[in-house]
Amino acid sequence: DGALELTVTTDETTTADGSTREPQTLRALAYPALVGPTHVGDHVLLNTTALDRGLGTGGYALVVAVLPRDDQQVADAALPDGPGHLVKARYTPHQTMVLGIDEQESPHHQTLQDADDLDGMPVVVADLHSALPAIIAGARHHAEVLGRRRPRIVYVMTDGGALPAWFSRTVSTLRETGWTDATITVGQAYGGDHEAVTVHTGLLAARHVLDADLAVVAQGPGNLGTGTRWGYSGVAAGEAVNAAATLGGRPVASLRVSGADPRPRHRGISHHSLTAYGRVALLRADVPVPGLAQVVDRFAEADHDPRALEVTVREQALTLARAAARHTLVDVEVTPALADALEESPVRLSTMGRGTVQDPAAFLAAAVAGQHAVSLLA
Repeated sequence: DGALELTVTTDETTTADGSTREPQTLRALAYPALVGPTHVGDHVLLNTTALDRGLGTGGYALVVAVLPRDDQQVADAALPDGPGHLVKARYTPHQTMVLGIDEQESPHHQTLQDADDLDGMPVVVADLHSALPAIIAGARHHAEVLGRRRPRIVYVMTDGGALPAWFSRTVSTLRETGWTDATITVGQAYGGDHEAVTVHTGLLAARHVLDADLAVVAQGPGNLGTGTRWGYSGVAAGEAVNAAATLGGRPVASLRVSGADPRPRHRGISHHSLTAYGRVALLRADVPVPGLAQVVDRFAEADHDPRALEVTVREQALTLARAAARHTLVDVEVTPALADALEESPVRLSTMGRGTVQDPAAFLAAAVAGQHAVSLLA
């Protein structure tokens, strides 16, 4: 929703060093709400910076503007139709004005004006966008095991990755298939079913406007990291734990786990989780720790030993119990049925280019967080 995929052919250009760049055929994305309609034969201005550097952008150039044809004139800029005065991607050429669910022009403003409590709603916090469908799979599976109705799940998308929710096929498909009930984009992120200013108002809107049973907080696709202790966008996961706890929710910290990542800092529990939950989160969260004994066979095609991985994860998790917030570790045995539930995901499960075959623990760790969140529901 909100994105249009194009095939574009570039012109021959001269680069800054004087060399000639031959025409190329590229995949490009246009966001019609930002650049207007696009038709076959149009000339477009492209941003190819991330594509040129080979970064993980999904292999797309991005349309900055649709250029007028010879027989057209540039239309005057117009204010967006309808109410709303929240400006997101502020003071950039593509800043966009939206109606915030919490602002004065919203029909829900009065509900949220003095809202201050999540009434114990479980809030699952994750570092990576790729954890989202696995968390929801675990939640849906456990509700079925307990004989409960499917929980109403709202995704609160933060702005550490992609700003437009339209960039995420995951968001669109989860919504279309009923796996999520709504997406709220917060901070500088936009394009969700609803907009909010902060994680706090996003969570309060999920509970009091959308009647969510649980919320999942994670950045959009496009995690940013520099290989340093603090230079990564997922550090905001610790702040989301603080927000959920401050508002009277039940934070559940989903661990970023891998047995296959070639980088030592991400094997076992990633340093992203250890830092965000161990140093940034100053209020307590439940930390589900996956037990893998019952699903060793799921690692048959992986190049690592699940038993050794489990030992490593448990040892690392103990540091979170000793952190300033003194998190509560919750041992959750992964059952074959829970592992099977991951295969029911309507979107492809992939993290850093690895799927459930190459790195099953990454998704199992997220699934047990969703399972535990459902166990907290009254």
